[in-house]
Parts: sequence; structure tokens; C-alpha cells
Amino acid sequence: MKTISIPYYKGHMDLHVSEENLKAVITAQGDSYDPGKGEEELVRDALRNPIGSPTLRELSRGKQKVTLVTSDHTRAVPSKLTLPILLEEIREGNPDAEITILVATGLHRETTETEMRSMFGDQIVDHERIAVNHAFEPSEFVFMGMLPSGAEFHVNKLAVECDLLVTEGFIEPHFFAGFSGGRKSILPGICNAATVNENHSYKAIASPWSVGGVLDKNPIHLDMITAARRVNVQFILNVAQNSEKKVIGAFAGDLEAAHEKGVAFVRELAQCPPITGDIVVTSNGGYPLDQNLYQTPKAVATAEACAGEDGVIIMTASCCEGMGGKFFEKLIVMGTVDEIDAYLASIPPKETISEQWCAQIYARILKKHTVILVTTYLNKEEVEKANMLHASTLDEALEMAYEIKGRDAEVVVIPDGVSVLAVKPE
Repeated sequence: MKTISIPYYKGHMDLHVSEENLKAVITAQGDSYDPGKGEEELVRDALRNPIGSPTLRELSRGKQKVTLVTSDHTRAVPSKLTLPILLEEIREGNPDAEITILVATGLHRETTETEMRSMFGDQIVDHERIAVNHAFEPSEFVFMGMLPSGAEFHVNKLAVECDLLVTEGFIEPHFFAGFSGGRKSILPGICNAATVNENHSYKAIASPWSVGGVLDKNPIHLDMITAARRVNVQFILNVAQNSEKKVIGAFAGDLEAAHEKGVAFVRELAQCPPITGDIVVTSNGGYPLDQNLYQTPKAVATAEACAGEDGVIIMTASCCEGMGGKFFEKLIVMGTVDEIDAYLASIPPKETISEQWCAQIYARILKKHTVILVTTYLNKEEVEKANMLHASTLDEALEMAYEIKGRDAEVVVIPDGVSVLAVKPE
């Protein structure tokens, strides 16, 4: 019997699977990668040697109003480490700069002060100017023209009314934007609901190019990069992390050049050919990405690539905050997966409902695969309304999967489905 530790909430949950059934354990190479430097040294080296750009301290000279965009409570950006260094660099260039830290919430709920203290540290919360993006507050945004998809581009005023726009984030495979990081700090990070919705329309999500690992021809990425260019993001700091959320790479400088270098680094560590199993077990990498059901399609989409035609997917996620957004919750329980998909397909891009994209991706996957959700926070009735099966432990879920696929079923385990890019051969 093999014991495999799967990330769950702020700890782990054990899976016990027999050697005879276990076909493969797929992990990104990030955990075995040794950068040869500590986290702070990696970040400072990246800032001292920016890619395709002057240093941040050089860019800061003479700039009075600086907006620094960071991620919200749903992302594991190591801001306690990175934000103080970025602030230091800006003030080296201009000690008198008026700096606003703008929290990029996208359509998520507002980040609380308690969460900010955990993410940024007390020193920053107590002494820096912090603003939070509110996607449903029209007064916070300014219209900046049309995007390639035809979507209207409304962005937070703080990104436009500054002399220097800087962003920080992290890079990992993303299930429909190709990769996270870079331009995503702007769209969806600090755009209004209408802009985010249309960028994530049914048509855009259904594109064959809107998948993990693909940027070229990806319509969602094209809107995002256009938006970031238009507001003149002059400098980014993006990091790569291992499963313990430790920085193993840092990339700073030009919006596109630095992000491309980071994407190449992450792709090298994350990409692997899919190994097909009758049962695929995965997770969203634990907290914060496993805090609600809305976030879980990220890893389920990875498992889909390894689940064959009708494999069973076991998804491990605490869902400590429940279903997620109110729109997603309403859509994911509105009927059968065919009814959900048909309803979403009928919605024109400009009438896209907030959060419908995750319901759309779940509907696509659930048409082909049984999904067993392992959670101790959502109850059986809630999960079954969302067209999934419920289990409280991984072993319980595996036993349920054997009942469906047979006792000799082959099991593939992807402990952190968000960190792996399982790409089918062309």
C-alpha cells in the first residue's frame, strides 16, 4: 500500500492506494529544482537585473504618483517578501513618491484587513496607502476603448492616474488563460465586471486555444495583453514557486519580456505528457486556491487530460468558504450538466454572467467524467446539487471510484493539479 500526501486546506490529507493499482504520480519538477539562492536573493537579483527594462529605481525617478498592483487573498503571491523590496526600490528612485498599493480582486469579494495583514504584514497595512478594486462600483473605473474581442475596456482609475504603474504576481499554468502572471494583474485584476465578463465569455472559453499552456492565438490572453499595454504597465515582478509556496525563480522588468522568460521557466518545470488512468486524483494545491468550489476547475481541468474518455476524477478541496461567488453557485446547481451548458451557450458575449466560465468548464468535464469532491466543509446535498459525488476522505472517494471503474482500475495521482501542465501530444 502506498501513502500519498495530498494538499488540503492549510495541511494535507493522505491517500492510500495499492501498488497494483497505482499507475503514476505526476508532479511538477519545481519541488526538486534547486535555484542555488535564497528567496530574497532571487527577488533582489531579478530587480537588479531586469529583463528588457531599466531598473525599478531608475524608472521611479521623478515619478510622483506610483500605483503598485498586487494580488488578493485567493492567490499565494509571497507579498510579505516582495512588497517591502518593491517599495524600497521605488523609494530609492524617489523618496517622496506617493505610492498606492492596489489589490487586484477581479470579481472576487473584497480582501479583509485580517487577510491583508496575513498577506502583506502589519508594517505595510499600518503605514502604506492601500486600495482594493471593487469590480461592481462604476465610479472606480475609466473607459479605455475596445479590446480585440470587442469587449469594452474599463480599468481602475488608479492605474491611469499615476506616473508609474508596477505589478507583482506569480506564474503558473492557467486553465484558460494559458499562464497566470504578467498581464493578468490588469485584466481581470483591476477591471470592472463588464470587462472581465466579456473577456471570459462562453465563446472565448470555448475557443480551442483557451487552454492551459497556450498563449499564441488565445483570445483571452490577447485581450489581457492589449489591456496591460494600453495602461502602460512599465515594470513587473513575477515569481515562480514550488508546492510549498517557496520562491524558486523571479523575473522582473518589461511587461512582456519578463513574463515570457518566467513562462518559459515554469513551462520547463511544469509540462509533462499526460498519463491516462481510469481514476485520477488531484487537488488545487491547498489553501488559498482550495477555499471554494469556484476555484477548483483549475485542477480538475488538469485531471481531465489524464482521465481518458470516461475516467473518474477525484478532486480534493476544502471549500472552506463554500461554493464561491453567488453567480457561480446559482449556475452550478441550476440543472443537469447538459442544461447548464445549453443555457450558458445561449448567452451573448456582452451579456456574460459573472463567474459563468467555471460553471461552463465544469459542465464540459462533467459531461464525460464522474467527479468526486473530497471536502469536509460542503455537505453531501450541496455537492450532489452541483452534479458531483461527495466524500469526506480520499480513501472513501477512492473506494467509490473503484465501485464505478472496477477493483483493477489504474490510478493516476496529481497531488497539485494547478502546478502541472499535462499536454497531450499533437
